[in-house]
Amino acid sequence: MKPNDQAATDRVIRALAESKRGPLKPKELARTLGVPSSGYHSFKRFLTSLEKAGKIQRVKGHRFVLPESVGLESGVIVLTRAGDGFVKLDSGSKDVFIGARHLNTAMDGDRVLTRIESRRRGRSPEGVVVSVLDRARDTIVGTFRYSSRRSTVIPLDSKFIKEIVISSGHSADADEGDVVVVLLDSYGEGGARISGRVETVLGKLTDPGVDVLAVAHGFALSFDFPADVTAAAERAARECMADPGIKRVDRTDLCIFTIDPAEAKDHDDGLSVVALGQGRFEVGVHIADVSHFVRESGLVDVEALSRGTSVYLVDRTIPMLPEVLSSDVCSLKSGVERFTLSLFIELDQAGRIYRHRYERACVRSRGQFSYEQVQSVLDGSAGINEDIDQALHTLDDLARSLRKVRTDRGALDLNIPEAKVVLDENGHPIDIQRSQRLESHRLVEDFMILANEVVAADMETRELFAIYRIHEPPMRESTEGLRELLTRVGYGLPKRRSLKPKDLQRLLDQVRGRPVEALISRVVLRSLSKARYDTRNLSHFGLASPAYLHFTSPIRRYPDLMVHREIIRSLILEEENTRPDLETLQSIAERSSLREKEAAEAERASVALKKVEFMEKHLGEEFIGQISGVAAYGFFVTLDTYFVDGLVHVNSLRDDFYLLDRDAHAIIGERGQRQYRIGDRVRVQVSRVDKEARHVDFSLVRKMAWKD
Repeated sequence: MKPNDQAATDRVIRALAESKRGPLKPKELARTLGVPSSGYHSFKRFLTSLEKAGKIQRVKGHRFVLPESVGLESGVIVLTRAGDGFVKLDSGSKDVFIGARHLNTAMDGDRVLTRIESRRRGRSPEGVVVSVLDRARDTIVGTFRYSSRRSTVIPLDSKFIKEIVISSGHSADADEGDVVVVLLDSYGEGGARISGRVETVLGKLTDPGVDVLAVAHGFALSFDFPADVTAAAERAARECMADPGIKRVDRTDLCIFTIDPAEAKDHDDGLSVVALGQGRFEVGVHIADVSHFVRESGLVDVEALSRGTSVYLVDRTIPMLPEVLSSDVCSLKSGVERFTLSLFIELDQAGRIYRHRYERACVRSRGQFSYEQVQSVLDGSAGINEDIDQALHTLDDLARSLRKVRTDRGALDLNIPEAKVVLDENGHPIDIQRSQRLESHRLVEDFMILANEVVAADMETRELFAIYRIHEPPMRESTEGLRELLTRVGYGLPKRRSLKPKDLQRLLDQVRGRPVEALISRVVLRSLSKARYDTRNLSHFGLASPAYLHFTSPIRRYPDLMVHREIIRSLILEEENTRPDLETLQSIAERSSLREKEAAEAERASVALKKVEFMEKHLGEEFIGQISGVAAYGFFVTLDTYFVDGLVHVNSLRDDFYLLDRDAHAIIGERGQRQYRIGDRVRVQVSRVDKEARHVDFSLVRKMAWKD
């Protein structure tokens, strides 16, 4: 029996559910299910795998039960800076709060079994961790501290608040203050100290590049590919460029070009447009045919699945595919022939779609342009050449029509400012700028969304197996919290039970250009569910789209590669009986969602540490910002100028004793009733910077009126 054998899993669960003798020993289960003696040892291993997955639970006497029969639920725990945790239950029920004293050695990201101990109205249920089913990591990155009595490592990630004792003779010659990677030997079971051995010495945190390297190791990201994977990629690049494959169409006559950030190395999508007459156009969305180079279940494919996505850290990219593929033969470079999976869409000036078709094509890009170059053409301040300029203006007109179609059906358009950290040649931050959202960005975005929707609709109507990109409506608790906060800042939402995207977009339109715009956009975003991958088409709330998936970036996202394979198999080559196993596909969807989340956290962490380093130069200076979050220990402020977040700790507010009022989204003075709530504007001073912990502390100068 294999760990992913669903039929065998169902039989075990059914046997335990129907047991009239209560919990069953492994031999009793084997007898009930008719497992032969020759298969008993593999059956026991199978039971262990089900236990690790949280499907069954071992109780006294080495017997097994279903977790729900003894009041247990499985899920993934997420720790807070304060050391407490929340378990996101597999059942989808409300997250369970776990106090720091009840973690039972669980660490951030671990799969755990939890037992709910109490429920209070309006609050998350509270519980305890009964056991850790699966560890999220076996390494920790931290700062080495030497002592003659014992050496320790202090984790850089504040979610891991306990020190790690380094086993004698296993310090790898680390010096005091070095950033190191520790391989854990124990997790503190039975009240013992957490212990481990130094595996890698990265250097001092102040050394160039070590800070970002520490982030990468902290998220178990690998810069280098195994030698056999690199060799397989180089072989595929040579062989597959020489053999275009069947049904490849020569489209080198088309005027195709790419639009990307100026520093981009991989160009996985290009656009073309041809006027058909009578107000109609054929837009080509040309995507690198990665599936031609990455053989399913081959060495490169297995490594790509393991990585799941490319990771864009503040100063470097960790690609999903080896560079010979991602930056060379799969990249739609200017002036050279490249293989694509192309989607041709016929539409009119109002954004109405008439027909579409797929081709395995061979194209030659006429140019790779930056967003800024394209924007200059759209503004009329510069030109590239007559053909390109005309194509860009036509695409811009069509993109605006497509955007209106989306807006009319209720798609959200969140305008949340993002920070771009500017680094010098040694990787040190010299400025933090607001990222611009140009019309050229929107142009590309509009056609990528269109392509993703067209492909998703095909998958749905033809009943093909696919990995969809789903975005479910916000949870009721999130909606209620959003309503309460909006009421306190003078805005509201319709009182219907379930919100529609149009309701939120109407609100965003109301606040556009007002001082509260950034705050409202941020809290609306927080109230939304997280988009994820799933084999079920559950629609996309944010885009108000009945079907959506990812098709346009197979160089950097594994689900896109899976979609490409299905299109080529079923819609171009018209092969029969090629459906993948649905359970395997769902497992890939879940893994891709997890890897995407980890990549996003790593990217944020790398940006955050550079922000902290930048603020070191501004110690003692004053800035204006907005309260963006409140907690029992203080409130967070986002600076207007640099988009840096910092904490004003309650201990620094000496005029009163402040308590958290969750319903008011504020901390309130016990005596004077002075309030600091989300949305308030304040002037603060940079009082402390801790690069190791990636924290900035502010001290309050004064609360400000909006007119200030």
